[in-house]
Amino acid sequence: MLKTFSITDVGKKRKNNQDYIFTSEKPIGNLPNLFLVADGMGGHKAGDYASRCAVETICDVAERAFEKEPQAILKKSIEAANEMVYQKSLEDPDLEGMGTTIVAASCMGHYVQIANVGDSRLYVIGESIRQITQDHSWVEEMVRVGALNKEDARTHAKKNIITRALGANNGVEIDFFTIEVEAGEIILMCSDGLSNMLEDEEIRMIVKGQRDIVEKVEALVREANNRGGTDNISVVMIEPVAQ
Repeated sequence: MLKTFSITDVGKKRKNNQDYIFTSEKPIGNLPNLFLVADGMGGHKAGDYASRCAVETICDVAERAFEKEPQAILKKSIEAANEMVYQKSLEDPDLEGMGTTIVAASCMGHYVQIANVGDSRLYVIGESIRQITQDHSWVEEMVRVGALNKEDARTHAKKNIITRALGANNGVEIDFFTIEVEAGEIILMCSDGLSNMLEDEEIRMIVKGQRDIVEKVEALVREANNRGGTDNISVVMIEPVAQ
């Protein structure tokens, strides 16, 4: 049994929304369910196109995939989406150089299969908050090698430079994670329009301070906008275990 709710919001500063989300509590092909957050990048319309194209391709390929294992399905689907976005960027000058992040999740009972490229994130929130995905960004790589601390990374001039994007090249390196979620824990997927505005512990406190899943998501988006809403804000929340 899943409870889910999601919002994508243009924010306070942007004229268009380059984020694109997809949620299905019902099976998509051999996947029991599917949740996607994509944050596009590129010119005037290229970011919008990249994120939507990637999500639609992932859903289409997953629906027809013969593989049984969720990781294999996600791998096949994301690689196909990478090829589609990359080819479109070569064919149309207006789409040249576009790309998108992707974070994908599929829940099977207490277990969640996750895939990501870029800096959109998946967290697990309970008594603490854990970031499961690793950002593929310049500042995060500097943090990992000890050249930058977490506090400075949040405000660094290069914090928006990502080192992996879906559609940027003719091949893509995908990170995969399989986690177990305890009763009472919540899965949060988001674009950096949320995670750049709020500290992780602030996210946890907002989530814990609301009564139900709709209020939790609405409160996160509202607070990100209250802090300036400098980017598009996308939030997908999943309660994977019957409460």
